[in-house]
Amino acid sequence: MTSLVRQASCVAVEGRAILIEGPSGSGKSSLALALIDRGGILVGDDGVMLAERAGALWAAPHPNTRGLLEVRNLGILPFAPVEESRICLLLRLDRDAPRFIDQAERETIEGVDIPALRLWPDTPMLALRAELALRHYGLR
Repeated sequence: MTSLVRQASCVAVEGRAILIEGPSGSGKSSLALALIDRGGILVGDDGVMLAERAGALWAAPHPNTRGLLEVRNLGILPFAPVEESRICLLLRLDRDAPRFIDQAERETIEGVDIPALRLWPDTPMLALRAELALRHYGLR
């Protein structure tokens, strides 16, 4: 099994991982922190290892940043990470995200089809929206 390094943050929410992407400074780490505050568990920040296994896409911490999360204005802080989690949703932080959608977009990563959504990053309710997106559009 080969692993791919992907520039992203990742948090497991009730055993299902959300892969978080976006431009530098868009709030990936802040969303990860907010999800952790709501009960999620860190998989990785600023880079995760992805691998396909039995038709599913799995994320694991990158060995160089395992258990570390950048918290703006505080620095790089330690968090207990999960060893791996199945990716069930890709979220892209995008200031041009549509206001409404009929269905999730799709992205193929390592041969695995994953639902993908774009979320407007500039909202205090972003973690709640991420959880709702996972609940309504994420893989089961």
